[in-house]
Amino acid sequence: MRKKDLLASFIIGEVSALIFLGIFRFLEFPELVLKLANFLPLVLPLLVISATYIAQILSKKIPVLFQAARSFLVGILNTSIDFGILNLLMGIFGKAAGWQYSFFKGFSFFCATINSYFWNKFWAFEKKEMEEAGKEFLQFCLIAGIGFLIHLGIATLLVNVIGPQFGLSEKIWANVGALIAVFFGFSWNFLGYKFIVFKK
Repeated sequence: MRKKDLLASFIIGEVSALIFLGIFRFLEFPELVLKLANFLPLVLPLLVISATYIAQILSKKIPVLFQAARSFLVGILNTSIDFGILNLLMGIFGKAAGWQYSFFKGFSFFCATINSYFWNKFWAFEKKEMEEAGKEFLQFCLIAGIGFLIHLGIATLLVNVIGPQFGLSEKIWANVGALIAVFFGFSWNFLGYKFIVFKK
């Protein structure tokens, strides 16, 4: 494995682990879960590095797999940044629903998207050319903007229209809504980035 892939995988795993550890504490998960979560900064980087290595080996038969795996790992980092900022704002302002939630979700998604551009461009898709960086960034913003509408629409529907389910608290349900929205947003974004923004 290249040093670049090893370092990027480690950073993604470690930063994501630390952010999610903070989120678990904010959401006041049971003590047992919090004790297990303390191992995240050790375990998650190893899992991410292992996943990168396995994807690299498998990509010899399916070339797009390594690119998809790196983009997925960038998505994990983006998700942790998204959720970290969302929960930070909910904690500061004491709001986990209503128009404030939609605003917080929009802002957190925007921050994660800026992070996503740089990680996807320089690591996942390895497009180093800068000649058309302005056009590329506008395309990225358009794809991410549509992804944002998909993401925000699904999260808002689940949180503000459907509301908490299964006896979950408002704060935990807000995170469930955001997590479900991530899967739809990631699918759209990967296809758009691969075939439109970072195509070679």
